Amino acid sequence: MLLLFIPIGITVDLAEKIGKILENNAPFGEVTSYYIDFTVYFANLLFPLFLFLSVIWFTSKLANNTEIVAFLSSGVSFSRFLRPYMIGATIVAGFALFLGMYLAPYASQGFNEFKFKYLKKNKRVQQTRDIYRQINDNDYIYVSSFIPRSKSGMNFTYEHFEGNELKYKIFADNIRYIQKDSSYRLTTYVKRSFENGVETIEKKRRQNMRFPFELEDLTPVEYAAETKPYGELLDFIAAEKRRGSSNIGRYEVVKLKKWSLPVSIFILTIIAVAVSSVKRRGGMGVNLAVGIAIAMIYVFFDKIFGVMAEQSNFPAIIAVWLPNVIFGILAVYLLQNAKR
Repeated sequence: MLLLFIPIGITVDLAEKIGKILENNAPFGEVTSYYIDFTVYFANLLFPLFLFLSVIWFTSKLANNTEIVAFLSSGVSFSRFLRPYMIGATIVAGFALFLGMYLAPYASQGFNEFKFKYLKKNKRVQQTRDIYRQINDNDYIYVSSFIPRSKSGMNFTYEHFEGNELKYKIFADNIRYIQKDSSYRLTTYVKRSFENGVETIEKKRRQNMRFPFELEDLTPVEYAAETKPYGELLDFIAAEKRRGSSNIGRYEVVKLKKWSLPVSIFILTIIAVAVSSVKRRGGMGVNLAVGIAIAMIYVFFDKIFGVMAEQSNFPAIIAVWLPNVIFGILAVYLLQNAKR
């Protein structure tokens, strides 16, 4: 199924994007690397559905040859008939888990970087307005607007606390990252310090300073979570929560899907066997049509709830696991009917 669908996907994608690739003079090596990453990225994303369709195809062949009737008539229980499928699903789920945890993040990084570099040049992939972040336990910053390309921000504020006491506060009309010495250039610099109830004000037209952050780290790209192996992802989400990121829902969805996707493999395998183990008048075509319809409904639920969690306060754990719960109930129902 992978060998069948991935080349079709690459052909359709290339036909759609070839104009932009040529227009933006993307090097051949980067295009080749993009489609390797494209293959891994979508293989990981659609792994359960590929397995689902392949199980329907294989089981329908058995049913059309009346082999399943022979199995069950000879005294083999439906549970015993299902066992090899579940063993196979376990192997595939283990591979999918490893792929999602460690390999897919690297493919996702290459895939997204190429897309935003050559195919979506004018799309914003970072938060650029009203950024308020906690850097560590004592330091907070605010930037009213941020320009990723120039690594600069407007209306910058930096606050340093010790315990609950504000020690100093820095204002600047503009902050720009100077890469050669890893410092920041502040324009219209004002520093207000507070010591023993006495306020001191320092003003300069321009001031170079070092801070414990890089400006682009404060507003990570929207696909940042997808590009990190699982251990790094956990640390990244914890850091973003401390900083008050507005993208926590998106990051939580990415984390939870690494676990929900392997579980969906078992659920979809059971549904596929239950749907296709009965010999039908229309043959394999009917089973495939029913299977594709179920697969599309599953994808629909998965996308709808995923977007709700990313764009609102809808709990990510419900958004990610609800489709599996709904289709798990459907799998139990279909399995009971198939046994009868």
